[in-house]
Amino acid sequence: MNRINKFLIFGFLLLAFVSCNNKKTEVSDLDKLRNSTNVKGYPAVQMDSMQAINSITKQKVQELLDLSTLYLSGNRDTEIDTVIYSQMQSYFHKPDSLTFKKLFKELDSLKVKSVKVNNLSVYKEFYKKDTLDYAKFNLEYFDAKNKSLGTFEKNAQYILLSTPMIKKEFKFYFLDFYSSPLKKDSTSVGVTK
Repeated sequence: MNRINKFLIFGFLLLAFVSCNNKKTEVSDLDKLRNSTNVKGYPAVQMDSMQAINSITKQKVQELLDLSTLYLSGNRDTEIDTVIYSQMQSYFHKPDSLTFKKLFKELDSLKVKSVKVNNLSVYKEFYKKDTLDYAKFNLEYFDAKNKSLGTFEKNAQYILLSTPMIKKEFKFYFLDFYSSPLKKDSTSVGVTK
C-alpha cells in the first residue's frame, strides 16, 4: 500500500511538473495575432493576368446566370424582382431592353432552375483596329429536380474598364451575353472573271 501511495504521489508530481513546463512555452492567441504577419500566416496565391481574367469572368458569368434563374423563378413584379433585375443590369456596360431577351427566352423555354458554368476560356478577336474580348464557355442546365437538361456552348463579349480612382484596378462589364463571335469576311481573295 505504501508503495502504491509513493507511486501515485510521484505520478502527480511528474504530471504537475510537465503541465508547468507546457504553460511556459504556450503562447496566447492574442500574442500570436499581435506578432504574426500575413506573409507567414496567409501565403499569397500567384496568378498571371490571364488566369485572373478567367477566374473573374467565370465568377461573373455564374453570378449573372444565378440571378437570371432567380429572377425567372419569381413573379417578375415584386420589389425583390426589381432589385434582382437592377443587379443583373449592373453587370452590363450599357444595358437596354433587349439585353436579357435571348437569355430569358432560352432559360424559360427549357424550364431551367439552375446553371453550372464549365470550361470557360477567354480569347481576343481583332476587328479593324479594335481588340474584342470574348469568353467561351459551356453551360449545363438543370431542371427543378436537379436533372441535367444538357450542355450548351455559349459566348459572351466583355470589357475591362480602368477605374480613374485606383491605379491598376478594372471594372468588369459584359457588352453582349450569349453573343456570336464576329464573322470573318467571306469575300475570297483571288482572281475573278
